[in-house]
Amino acid sequence: MVSQRERQILRDEIRSRGAKLSAADREKLIRPYLPDPSELSDSKARASTSTSYGSRRQKTPRKKPIRTFLKSQLHQLTYALTHIIFGVVVRLIQAYHAVVDRIFAVVYHHHRTPELIRKDVRGLKRLPQHLSVILTLRTEEDALAVLMDEVAELAAWSACSGIPQLSVYEKTGALKFCIPALHQIMTTKLASYYGSPSQQPSLQLFAPHHPVHGGAPSPKSDKASLTLLLLSSTDGRETFVDLTKTLAEMSQNGKLSPQDITPELVDAEISEITTQPLQPDSAQSSALSFNPEPDLLLVFGNLLKLDGYPPWQIRLTEMYCTGDRSYGTTGYGEAVEYQGFMRGLWHFAGAQMRFGR
Repeated sequence: MVSQRERQILRDEIRSRGAKLSAADREKLIRPYLPDPSELSDSKARASTSTSYGSRRQKTPRKKPIRTFLKSQLHQLTYALTHIIFGVVVRLIQAYHAVVDRIFAVVYHHHRTPELIRKDVRGLKRLPQHLSVILTLRTEEDALAVLMDEVAELAAWSACSGIPQLSVYEKTGALKFCIPALHQIMTTKLASYYGSPSQQPSLQLFAPHHPVHGGAPSPKSDKASLTLLLLSSTDGRETFVDLTKTLAEMSQNGKLSPQDITPELVDAEISEITTQPLQPDSAQSSALSFNPEPDLLLVFGNLLKLDGYPPWQIRLTEMYCTGDRSYGTTGYGEAVEYQGFMRGLWHFAGAQMRFGR
């Protein structure tokens, strides 16, 4: 530590700008507080040695150990084995479902006999009163004819099973432009199941904004009846948009109060637009009472895809996808087969309906 005397001498030397002490005196005064030159040389040597060692470490990169190679090979082997096992399991599941479907196709074949179909559904706890089906229009030249034949088959199966209401959703709406031809095909199909017209169930066919095609059943008749509704994508989002515009214009013109626009009003208007025929006569209006919400929705395809189905009609609907087990010959969509229809009814009969409060 610097003494008081030496501190005072240094201050006086600074004030006199180096005039009082010589160079030798200043060196003698400061030497006790300077480091030893030998220590400085040792520290410089150690610093240079560490710097050169670090540069050598950077210039010569460390080689990867063999355990890293073995770890990567183990990961690749595990990945390959996982894919092989998963592929084998998927193929076994597909083969199992294909065999089961073929067995069902043989055991539960309807042979176009209503008695056999009624026997297949006799043991079910419940049947849907309104069945809805989503179908897809294929891309072949005879796609429309195939689609109408599928609708006719579904109508015959529903009538034989005791399902009074059937709605068919096809996105493009191609069926709406050939309602008379479709009605004729369905009548011919029912004749192949029931025989004479006196034994056939009464058939009514209509679409939103279209009149009813087909005769109304007699109230005193014991014959079964089937009501078929055709839906498309225009009955979904576009209908809701049109109804919104109509209610907004009526509110702006003072014809309707904004307080009167309630969810109940919207629900009633949509149900009337999408489920009621266009200007039916008195006999048909008294006989036609269509439940807008289906109990069961069947999707004939490999994915449960609603594809624009009107959402307000399926709030409490049980949905079932027939799966990708039995594709049609075209590979586009799935063929409408009787075992898929029956699997949907079995699923509905065993489902737990929890509607809440």
